[in-house]
Amino acid sequence: MNDVATPEQPNNVAHVVLPAANLPAVRPPSIRRRLARAMPLGSLICGLAVAVSVWLATEEEVDELLDDTLRASAEVMAALLPASGLPSGVPATNGDTRFAWQVIDPTQRVVTRSSRAPSAPFARVPLTGYIDNERWRVFGLALGSEGRILYVAQTASERAEAKFEVAVSAVLAALAVGILGYFWLSALLRHELAPVQRLSDRLAEHEPLAPGATLGSAERTELETVHRSIDQLGQRLAQRLAHERAFTAQAAHALRTPLAGIDAQLAMCLRESPAELQPRLQRAREAAGRLQRVVLALLTLFRSDGEPLREAVDLALLLRQFPIERLRVDLQATHLLDADPDLLAAAFGNLLDNAQRHGATRVTVSTPSPRTMRLDDDGPGVTAERRAALCAALDEQTYEGVPGLGLTLADLVARAHGGRLRLPAPAGDRGFSVELSLGPSG
Repeated sequence: MNDVATPEQPNNVAHVVLPAANLPAVRPPSIRRRLARAMPLGSLICGLAVAVSVWLATEEEVDELLDDTLRASAEVMAALLPASGLPSGVPATNGDTRFAWQVIDPTQRVVTRSSRAPSAPFARVPLTGYIDNERWRVFGLALGSEGRILYVAQTASERAEAKFEVAVSAVLAALAVGILGYFWLSALLRHELAPVQRLSDRLAEHEPLAPGATLGSAERTELETVHRSIDQLGQRLAQRLAHERAFTAQAAHALRTPLAGIDAQLAMCLRESPAELQPRLQRAREAAGRLQRVVLALLTLFRSDGEPLREAVDLALLLRQFPIERLRVDLQATHLLDADPDLLAAAFGNLLDNAQRHGATRVTVSTPSPRTMRLDDDGPGVTAERRAALCAALDEQTYEGVPGLGLTLADLVARAHGGRLRLPAPAGDRGFSVELSLGPSG
């Protein structure tokens, strides 16, 4: 049952390299996470780029708009000032804090001005048109033919503030659009990746070897080739498995009848042969019996449907099918096992045979639950390191790391029932334990 190497049977798989089960799995990068990290930065950069572009494009237009305002203000005031009767040199009240104006005569003397305008002329020499100084942006307009000039001015700080407000508004608008675009793209990304996630969920439950198994129609055009490839792969696997099952079953059937004949001939030889030959004939008959059980296991395991036909199995009745000599079996079955009797018999017989071949003289069989069978023998057992290696090989189904047929066949039977084969640590220093789970407990 423990499938260890004996001096007569060298362990030729001791150097098999098993998968590094303890190494942490390196997860591939996630498309969703990569896009989720890239979209906020991309939205921010695009928003700032749009804001800068808008600001650069509108800066000149803002200047032109403000200059047009100065010109329009000067033209309106030029039409009103001759009839205003403003006394010379008296500041006029100006409620607008953004603009100032003044009228100068040909001698550069300020005739009249607004309350915010300086007492000195805006320009050192009489000029018309647009003028810039340290604090003001000025537009000069000639009044009549007497040499007077009207200056209308706006502070440079006010113009800078207007440009800043336009830039801030553009930046905020672009960022708002970018944020809205980010949330929209995130929702769109989740919606478009949902079919991929649903395909993954369907694959987790997909049985490609079931008759007529198919993934169905694809939710997106890009997934049609994936669906088609998986369906074709499942069909090829099912066809190959069917061929292998058919070949194995035919080979086992072809071997079963000759083996039965060999066993009958060996039984007759045992009765008619001299006493000195009987031990050797008995060993040959036992080997033939083991081969018969293996053939029966293959016939059962590779039948056409491959599905377990569960029923209540009494281990006491099952044990009578295995007349194993020189091995004491203590049955402590407290439950009827819910299992396929043929598959269970194949696994049970091979486990008992392994225990005997590897030096055990006593095997205790128990049933912790209706879907669990445990065997504990008194053989030499294996080291903790070897048991861990066997467990890893069974977990990964790398059966080339498991010597012999017993454990491999028992694990295949357990998996056919939806369970697993486990190798718990024995209670004492010696012995080997096997726990055959035949599906979810309870």
